[in-house]
Amino acid sequence: MRITYLNHSGYVVEEKDIVLIFDYYKGYLPPITEEKKIYVFASHVHYDHFKKEIFQWADRYKNIQYILSDDIMAEGPDGKTVYIGPRQGIQVDELQIRTLRSTDEGVAFFVRFRDKVIYHAGDLNWWHWEEESEAYNLMMKRMFQNEIRKIEGERIDVAFVPLDPRQGEQYYWGLDYFMKHTDTRCIFPMHMWEDYDIYERLMENPAAEEYKNRVMHVIRPQQVFERSM
Repeated sequence: MRITYLNHSGYVVEEKDIVLIFDYYKGYLPPITEEKKIYVFASHVHYDHFKKEIFQWADRYKNIQYILSDDIMAEGPDGKTVYIGPRQGIQVDELQIRTLRSTDEGVAFFVRFRDKVIYHAGDLNWWHWEEESEAYNLMMKRMFQNEIRKIEGERIDVAFVPLDPRQGEQYYWGLDYFMKHTDTRCIFPMHMWEDYDIYERLMENPAAEEYKNRVMHVIRPQQVFERSM
């Protein structure tokens, strides 16, 4: 499995004959041959997770399918676009797709295909902000933990989860809770706003000791990882 970090929350997952593209915001797609089947996911409408230019890819690739959160009102190519809401499940070709409800907008994707499981959080995260009220932060905690309980203990091969430096001392809470409540083989941080030093901060955090060797070291856009699954 080849995984390319595009930028922000955008990742490409490639196998021999299938490509999954998540939350394209900016960057360049890796070379994709025509015979590959392409699935393009967008978790919600925010500008840093969805761009209408993804629909132009349908002019270049005939074997392409879009799976969009239903808060995205943009109309995708006819016959090649499906919309999905929170806590729903659909089958698209050989992909079994279920969603969780985001703690912000849209959905998180839980995708099962062949013997692989891929999770992309979108903006489902434990959003704790010091400037918000105690009641707000408690609500965020409960909402986040309630969603992760729906996949608690699940074996996940690859996960893409926020690690947001804007949250100050609470930057790691969501990723930490996720890793301690799922059986995830490797996890890619995202939503880092190009502050890639946050990885080192996590590595030095005693809370991450039990899983830090499963956290991929993302340092730049267009970085490529090869994973044996």
